[in-house]
Amino acid sequence: MLERIIQINLDKKQINDYLTVKEELNKSLINNGVIVDLEKNILKIKLSNVDVNKLININKKIAKKYNFKKSNVLLDILNKIETVGSYGIKSGKRVYNNYNAERKVLNKKKKVEKRGIHYYADNNNFIKDNAQIPKEYLDKIICTDSEIFLKKLPNNCVDLIFTSPPYNFGLKYSSTKDDFFWETYFNKLFSIFDECIRVLKWGGRIIINVQPLFSDYIPSHHIISNYFLNKKLIWKGEVLWEKNNYNCKYTAWGSWKSPSSPYLKYTWEFIEIFCKGSLKKDGTNDKIDISAEEFKKWVVAKWSIAPERKMKELGHPAMFPTSLVERILKLFSFEKDLILDPFNGVGTTTLVAKRLNRHYLGLDVSKDYTDKAINRLKNNLI
Repeated sequence: MLERIIQINLDKKQINDYLTVKEELNKSLINNGVIVDLEKNILKIKLSNVDVNKLININKKIAKKYNFKKSNVLLDILNKIETVGSYGIKSGKRVYNNYNAERKVLNKKKKVEKRGIHYYADNNNFIKDNAQIPKEYLDKIICTDSEIFLKKLPNNCVDLIFTSPPYNFGLKYSSTKDDFFWETYFNKLFSIFDECIRVLKWGGRIIINVQPLFSDYIPSHHIISNYFLNKKLIWKGEVLWEKNNYNCKYTAWGSWKSPSSPYLKYTWEFIEIFCKGSLKKDGTNDKIDISAEEFKKWVVAKWSIAPERKMKELGHPAMFPTSLVERILKLFSFEKDLILDPFNGVGTTTLVAKRLNRHYLGLDVSKDYTDKAINRLKNNLI
């Protein structure tokens, strides 16, 4: 059995505090997955299935009962438990004993060698030699057609691409037939993505935020993901961006109270993450700016983030919230990396990239949006 034991060196006051509440505290701790034992001035703490929320309440009650101040041995125990980053979750408790037993695969290395990983990305034609973007395009926001402009860039010069493709980027339609509209839309979108893949570095990431048009039955997140799979990119994962009922309307039910054709409601959007050539991205430790707490929280792939509140103010109907971009950039890129948004809109991606000490290139076909993006960057506006 894998036991998790931590310890605290206590001073004289902390020892007195512990001895004062020892009997009462130990009983409460044992019932909540913690065993403590004092040896001289060292408090050994053994963790199993821990209900941290109950421990917090116990600490408050005992501290109040014995008139302990904010700094006390009970709080030190809780703080020490919080330093242990590896555990499982079961029934609301943190599982420390054999927390990863079910996840272990016997002879994993041999099995991987036999079956392979991301088989769909084998036999790609990607080159491994990375290049630098021309200096005249570094840290710029440009009004242009992305498909045309990206052809000016060399292969393998961008570290990370983060964007949300709009459903109208300057295309004009002479037909009202949906199939014509969507076929034309995806043809144009994939022409731009072809160039994005080409300019992406070996090991670079392309990350797409997309809200499928469920009411039109266009599963764009699947269509776009299949495109990247067919292009031999590696699927890194998927984040559910929970927008907290933002788009969940209660006036359209489809077939009301009938299985005939009920209309499903979604409160989230998808963020699809792909890698070029390798799951691992090169970078140095001194260019990492994500904290341990951020990392532990953000790798859980459901993010509850409220939508941007200034869309009317900036005249854009579908903006990223800055906190969403911050998570993407800190989790998937290093400082000084080059970040590209080929549908930059009013410039949230480029603004956050600059704030986080990344280089950036923002492209958008709308002059109005481009002007607003440049103004936000110039004046460091949210």
